[in-house]
Amino acid sequence: MAHAPGGTGGHADHDVHVDHGAHVDREWSLAELSAAYAYPEPPGAPRPWLRANMVSTLDGAAQHEGRSQPISSAADMRIFGTLRALADVIVVGAETVRQEGYRPARARAEFAGAREAAGQGPAPAIAVVSASLDLDFSLPLFTSPLVPTLVLTGSAAAPDRVAAAEKAGARVVIAGEGGGVDPARAVRALAGLGHTRLLTEGGPRLLGQLVAAEVLDELCLTLSPMLTAGGAQRIAGGPPVAVPHRFELVSLLEDAGFLFGRYRRS
Repeated sequence: MAHAPGGTGGHADHDVHVDHGAHVDREWSLAELSAAYAYPEPPGAPRPWLRANMVSTLDGAAQHEGRSQPISSAADMRIFGTLRALADVIVVGAETVRQEGYRPARARAEFAGAREAAGQGPAPAIAVVSASLDLDFSLPLFTSPLVPTLVLTGSAAAPDRVAAAEKAGARVVIAGEGGGVDPARAVRALAGLGHTRLLTEGGPRLLGQLVAAEVLDELCLTLSPMLTAGGAQRIAGGPPVAVPHRFELVSLLEDAGFLFGRYRRS
């Protein structure tokens, strides 16, 4: 696995580290990946930092046959696991939970010391965004996580569905008026629970809402060297923004033709 090392830990750090294909016959270590993808540490009180991690084919597909796994790779999954291990909470849309068969995040011994030193629990919480609460609360994601799963919903959520979520062990967080979830309010609510290192894994509809609400700070994008054609969704869906949001390239890594870009909001 080829690697371009370099620190990316501060708000003002916009150095771009690019590997143009020099051959290194080893994997990135987890320590190297943790350093390369460290959350920014702004001066003063911590503030929430929301990053997204998505994968796309060369022709813009975020999925193949409804799932992201077929367009991924071993290196992509290693970065995926590292990003999860660095996060306080993983924010995900209800449709992605259903399609991808989401399970609770697991504790990983390799990251236990770092998480303890950062004041984090043994594993990140999962926060499911769902207006309807049309979820299967008998799944392990709700009944047996290491830390309680959060469900972000609107104030008009059906009381029986709220009761079902809470009975399963989930914590329901109201993050919007009426039947929807307000992305900015959701970020503030998670920060109020002590979750300032935020990671979203989509899906495309949720990511589109976060982009439109201007709450996304960072995008970690895997460009998969595959072509799928068809009508698969892009990484972000929904109505277009009035003015395109400009992001800056912070780092770019390469492995077996896969490109791993890290972009920050300008």
